[in-house]
Amino acid sequence: MKKYVIAILLIGFVNFVFGQTERISNKNVADSFEANYNSDNFEEIFLSFSPEMQNALPLDKTKEFLIGLKTQVGKITKRQFVKYEQTYASYKTNFERALFAVNISVDNNDKINGLFVKPFKESYLPKIVRNSSKLILPFKDQWTVIWGGDTKDLNYHVESEAQKNAFDFVITDSIGKSYKTDGKTNEDYYAFGKELFAPCDGEIVLVVDGVKDNVPGVLNPVYVPGNTVIIKTENNEFLFFAHFKQHSIVVKEGQKIKQGQLLGLCGNSGDSSEAHLHFHIQNVEDMNTATGVKCYFDKIQVDGQTKMDYSPIQKEKISNEKK
Repeated sequence: MKKYVIAILLIGFVNFVFGQTERISNKNVADSFEANYNSDNFEEIFLSFSPEMQNALPLDKTKEFLIGLKTQVGKITKRQFVKYEQTYASYKTNFERALFAVNISVDNNDKINGLFVKPFKESYLPKIVRNSSKLILPFKDQWTVIWGGDTKDLNYHVESEAQKNAFDFVITDSIGKSYKTDGKTNEDYYAFGKELFAPCDGEIVLVVDGVKDNVPGVLNPVYVPGNTVIIKTENNEFLFFAHFKQHSIVVKEGQKIKQGQLLGLCGNSGDSSEAHLHFHIQNVEDMNTATGVKCYFDKIQVDGQTKMDYSPIQKEKISNEKK
């Protein structure tokens, strides 16, 4: 699943700001930034930059960034100082269509030398390093990890906060192909229509169904996960499954389920180029504010060898330990 980035701009110099009370210089600059942003006075914002910032981000690039941001999320409707993050004063900022952290750093001349816009996350959100629930793989037979691991080479998901520990799984044949003939139809893919199961006991907290399956190679970015199921475990871990086949999900929100219970069928819905399962764990239900959790399976076969408490990586062929 491809990540979606709204906008990020970061130019700055390292200093340390002590204390968590907003300085008057930061307040004045932030107030001015908000007023000029809402009034489309983007040139005034550029003029409030330090010389180094202006060199790094010329006027045309500044306008492009700010116009793009405003087109996507609208005007600022509310802004609240939260804390300092190194040189940055961090503001919880309500836009018309999104909630972001707007971080602004100023130099000794009260010029902006750093601007960073990112999705806002409450500091009280639970921090989970890895799953404590014992998990089985959510499928039968042997599947192949096409994305999985802790580096960008192994797993492009690492750049997404919520999906950084995600896996993408497919079924491949003896020569490594994921389809039988030419790969032009969903039915040609080995994974399409395969049953997917609950890795552990839990409660269904989200079901999205009805998203059409894509023609292979043609992605649907409107709803990135496609048909989706989220399971909340008794340890408050949120297991996220994406790209189910349209109308194949057999569980309902609020339903209590057992390990190994059928969820639905593997599909090719959402931002997906071929039939596959996207699976990850996150610390809260909402993917927009979530942080990814490292996922370990209790006892599985990896390239023919038994692995205990193991997190698979790219190219490994995996299956549940036969009972």
